[in-house]
Amino acid sequence: MPSLAPQPATIGDYIQRAASERQPHLRKLHAILESVAPNAEETIKWGNPFFVEPRFLFAFSAHKSRVSFAPGPKTLQVFGDELSQYTTTKNFLCFAHDEPLPEDLIRKIAKYRFNAVKERVDDGFW
Repeated sequence: MPSLAPQPATIGDYIQRAASERQPHLRKLHAILESVAPNAEETIKWGNPFFVEPRFLFAFSAHKSRVSFAPGPKTLQVFGDELSQYTTTKNFLCFAHDEPLPEDLIRKIAKYRFNAVKERVDDGFW
């Protein structure tokens, strides 16, 4: 039975293992999210970079033709009108690796999510 490659141990490791054309977007996403939540735990969960404080704040990931930002479904709903020109799913805001990232919009969404999570009084992870 062939052995599976080990999961990346850090977000930096995750970015280094991604295809070279996705790395610039991944680095920018990481920097934006880190600036919004500088004290959050940066970890790898389910094979993807997560920011946790102590609840899920946001995640991001690389895919074959895109990168994704996951601030949570409720947060994406709040920004629905502003996201109309982007590909979205219930959980993800997606960007082609060959198009510029909307850095200001990502920062705005991340700040909203960070504040929404800070205001919660329940103890659920998601």
